[in-house]
Amino acid sequence: MSLKHGLLGLLNYEPMTGYDLDKLFNISLGYFWQAQYSQVYSELDKMEKKGWLTSERVIQDDKPNKRVYSITAEGKAAFMDWLSTPETDVKSSFKIKSAFLMRLFFASEINKAQTLDLLHSFHDVCLARGIEYDKVKESIVEDEPNYSHKQTTSHTLTALYGEMMNQARLAWVEKAITTVENMEDD
Repeated sequence: MSLKHGLLGLLNYEPMTGYDLDKLFNISLGYFWQAQYSQVYSELDKMEKKGWLTSERVIQDDKPNKRVYSITAEGKAAFMDWLSTPETDVKSSFKIKSAFLMRLFFASEINKAQTLDLLHSFHDVCLARGIEYDKVKESIVEDEPNYSHKQTTSHTLTALYGEMMNQARLAWVEKAITTVENMEDD
């Protein structure tokens, strides 16, 4: 997937401002695809130049002016083409880049307390992420009237994937903490 396909998919639901797209992207797709605010706007400009989007400037008296983006027929065709094309690189779903795991790999160079601090920090992040997934599930239920049953099911499945991955991370880090606590000091 690329950022443009995620943005096209969201605009396929309804026209939105760049701000609203960024916000929705982060709460709905952000658990498996990260994008910076500047990347979203850069991608929107590129897609508008390709003819996949149009934008309308909305003048507001009491707020800053805004730009509302809409998907075009060409954009919808590009999105549907991407969505309908079988994934050829399923292995990419398993690729991760983790500074945390890189640090842990080399943790033999630091003391036990520092390693435990690193693991406890990760544990705290996992707990917070679990709360976020609960909120995502709640928002899917709240938004259900706005989407078809098929869309709600797709949203639920991706949230379930994130939730299960987080549970696995939590179980792993708890085991890692116990392992390091039981490790003899050098």
